[in-house]
Amino acid sequence: MASERSTLHIVMLPWLAFGHIIPYLELAKLLAERGNKISFVSTPRNIQRLPKLHPHLVPNIDLIGLPLPQVENLPEDAESTFDLPYDKVRYLKIAFDELQDSMAAFLQTLSPDWVIHDFASFRLVPIMEKLSIPSVYFSIFTASTVSNFCLQSPVIDGEDYPVEPRWVPFETTIMPRYFEIKRVCIDGGNVSDLYRLAVTVKGASAMFVRSCYELEPEWLQLAEDLVGKPTIPVGLLPTTAYDDEEDDDKKAAWLDIKEWLDKQEKGSVVYVAFGSETKPNQEQVVEIALGLELSQLPFFWVYRNQRGSADAEVTKLPEGFEERTRGRGVICTSWAPQLKILSHDSVGGFLTHSGWSSVVEALKFEKKLIMRPFLRDQGIITRLLVEKEMGYAIARDENGGSFSRDSVADSLRVVMVEEHGKVFAEKVKKMKAKLFEKEKQDNYVNKLLDYLHAASTIHHPSGSHKN
Repeated sequence: MASERSTLHIVMLPWLAFGHIIPYLELAKLLAERGNKISFVSTPRNIQRLPKLHPHLVPNIDLIGLPLPQVENLPEDAESTFDLPYDKVRYLKIAFDELQDSMAAFLQTLSPDWVIHDFASFRLVPIMEKLSIPSVYFSIFTASTVSNFCLQSPVIDGEDYPVEPRWVPFETTIMPRYFEIKRVCIDGGNVSDLYRLAVTVKGASAMFVRSCYELEPEWLQLAEDLVGKPTIPVGLLPTTAYDDEEDDDKKAAWLDIKEWLDKQEKGSVVYVAFGSETKPNQEQVVEIALGLELSQLPFFWVYRNQRGSADAEVTKLPEGFEERTRGRGVICTSWAPQLKILSHDSVGGFLTHSGWSSVVEALKFEKKLIMRPFLRDQGIITRLLVEKEMGYAIARDENGGSFSRDSVADSLRVVMVEEHGKVFAEKVKKMKAKLFEKEKQDNYVNKLLDYLHAASTIHHPSGSHKN
């Protein structure tokens, strides 16, 4: 029984993006609930921006902020990808590399049982080997994403990537497009992201994956075959919120949003949001906006026109758009409680970038998905859901990825109004029962802990590596 085992001290270090930080925190909560001690490491500003922990978790989770070294071209207040335009994220990775020096001193002092870390912290690998601290790579990406962006080679270049990955032994439509591959292979800072990933995986004892056998069993097996190490699904880790975490301003903002949602017909509203990292460019914003207008559907759009103060490209909505859609649509330019919005009965569909956390939240609340991916793994997630009839992708150019207002409007109406949309609703409802059953999620976490305990005895037969 998990509750009868000795507890572990685990350090967790996610990459400095909230699409990574939040799933790591959700896993930390599940591990802490079972009595394990978690040292959760990020930068001071990111730690401050985390949702509050439930009081019963506080004794077992230490939130530790290590100052981010300042590097040239990185704005002083930028500590996550949320604070930066795309072209400056590479400097965040360079700063993160330098953060590994203070991480080394931290680990030497703490001497934990395990480190669970992300793709970006590859410089920790030799440090942990020297300190005899075993590590696990926790992929916040799906197994199909991990398998497609092949882990066999650390030097893949976008130009050399095959149209159909030769290492996938089964028939599938789930593979990256050329323009998606190029985005993965660049902007790694001093080294490519794929190199970071390969070094991290090579140094890890195992790989944890934010996925489950109910969704992609064949891809989980393939990922393990490619890695050549235990590959353990951790479940989908839906975002959880502590009810008393919001301040008065956020509570007031939600009441205003709820008042508008309460006036709409059940299942009629399209929720539009593209996550903390994705910001459509000006041309894309225009097509999305005019597509929403053409659809004639009610919508609530969380519109972000800038990625931090260093972002020079401030996008604008089409002239007259807000006036023409006033009453039918809401443009929200400030904080919006995504979980509460998705849980509202009037919201029927979600126009999304297919970020994995957003998709998981939508599936949990049985919302139909209209998908327009922008970055990295989002295209793979989109095609996974299309293949399983759990979502509908907006039509786009296969070479460059462009799309039109008409394809946006048509896709929205197919899913929200036309008869075919019922297929997605039924499929999502059916899959929800499989994907979010508490017993299954508990089993995934317990098996993960079984591995950590068993592997600890292999790494440290005496029961501890501490001096």
